[in-house]
Amino acid sequence: MPKATETTLEINLNSLEHNFEFLKSKLKANTLFLAVVKAFAYGSDAPVIAQCLQKTGVDYFAVAYIKEGVALRRAGIKTPILVLHPQEQNLDLAIEHCLEPSLYTLKILQTFERLAQQRNQNNYPVHIKFNTGLNRLGFESNEMDLVVKQLTKTNALKVKSVFSHLAASEDLEEKTFTLGQIDLYKSLSSAFIEKIGYPVIRHLCNTSGVLNYPEAHFDMVRCGIGLYGYANSDKDAENFRPIASLKSVISQIHHVTKGKSVGYNRAFISPGDSKIATIPIGHADGIGRHFGHGAGIVLINHKKAAIVGNVCMDMIMVDVTTVECSEGDEVVFFGPELSAEAGSAAANTISYELITGISQRVKRKIVNTLYS
Repeated sequence: MPKATETTLEINLNSLEHNFEFLKSKLKANTLFLAVVKAFAYGSDAPVIAQCLQKTGVDYFAVAYIKEGVALRRAGIKTPILVLHPQEQNLDLAIEHCLEPSLYTLKILQTFERLAQQRNQNNYPVHIKFNTGLNRLGFESNEMDLVVKQLTKTNALKVKSVFSHLAASEDLEEKTFTLGQIDLYKSLSSAFIEKIGYPVIRHLCNTSGVLNYPEAHFDMVRCGIGLYGYANSDKDAENFRPIASLKSVISQIHHVTKGKSVGYNRAFISPGDSKIATIPIGHADGIGRHFGHGAGIVLINHKKAAIVGNVCMDMIMVDVTTVECSEGDEVVFFGPELSAEAGSAAANTISYELITGISQRVKRKIVNTLYS
């Protein structure tokens, strides 16, 4: 593969398809697959990712906000799109672009029902979310009768699914809690379906739920991080291929003598004669300040080099004293040789934060070569 000549996020669609097929292999033949493409498809390129997955035959997409769904529709995505956290001020756009909102409070349910009636909608698809222990979004169990009463007042809305979200499916030390969530969801969803009077899709599992709780797959699963090549255990990680590689180049190399400083606030004082490389990427691109002071690691010519001093807005400096390199050489932040999980752990964060934080000014490049 050609070396990077500028700061670039390479996106491997073959790896995306591999991850999709692996997750599908864990499901029964009739279990539906929802692909989560929120936050620019976890920092990559949502339209490209969605177009690829649409061709593979996913049954649903999910985004966090309505405007994310609008962008997918404008990119030609026809597959149903669930909006996980719709905001009242954008609900009209949901109807305009055939997006299916999650309704999680009586206020947003009533607001959307009124809007659907005003727009002469009949059986507009919506999704009902119950809180089973994450305590983030969702109706409480004691609100069920009010929800059903509101939904059955008119024919404007029709429930497409009832769902919830696991809080700790990746943590087997929390298995008792997770099994409690599953049992609560099972009883809530069964009662809701009985009260509403018609069958709806049931879904609960995220990527870790798919892998750890096959008994909770129900009618559909929602996969996000796994599609992008990450799992929440070393054992499971062996089956995934990260789809993104963040790369840049060395802009300049300085020879810094003992006692000289590097970067803002003189945050790095050279302990001896050092060789310092400047890389054109910074916190405006998603490499936060917590990666500075030796916490962050990059690869240059397959050798590790530490980020020194403070991360700047547009640049970082790395210590290449023991690395054979030249100006123009490629620099890897994460990819096949250095996972985002390893890189983020060194800076006391998680892969989700690192990969979703890569800013939109970083060039995206689509590649199809499988990792060797």
